[in-house]
Amino acid sequence: MAARPGLHASCVCGKVTLETRGAPIGAAVCYCDDCQAAGRQIEALPGAPPVLDPDAGTSVVLYRRDRLSCVRGAELLQAVKLKPTSTTIRYVAGCCNTAMYLGFDDGKHWVDVFRARLEGEAPPIAVRMCTRFAPEGIEIPKDAPSSPGFSFAFIAKVMAARVAMMFGP
Repeated sequence: MAARPGLHASCVCGKVTLETRGAPIGAAVCYCDDCQAAGRQIEALPGAPPVLDPDAGTSVVLYRRDRLSCVRGAELLQAVKLKPTSTTIRYVAGCCNTAMYLGFDDGKHWVDVFRARLEGEAPPIAVRMCTRFAPEGIEIPKDAPSSPGFSFAFIAKVMAARVAMMFGP
């Protein structure tokens, strides 16, 4: 069975392109403190496009790690950590300071592609999570279920993707 075609993600200047294969695990918006702080850190780089949504959330589409590859400009990707001890690594296209995706040092089986970087139709937001960290006075959109922490249903989807990885592409 052929793999389902995925989406491409490109930096603002077009020198870095990612390619996804197959269906995503899902789409989420995270409001955790780390996502907000890292978003502000990356947005402070010269010429960087927005990382955070107007409501301070970070919109991402999750893919199995084995279904993401850099097809152009891999040498331009720079790893950015919020803290030296963090297991989360955000990859930024150094050519134009565009946040592309985030991965993990601790062996997690998925990566999060920043939704704004995807070309074509991204899947709808499945959950807005860690909403307890949203800035005071911010109205959380009602377009998807919200969770003050990590949604059990969304964690179940991530775990199902891990099981699927054990049985092939």
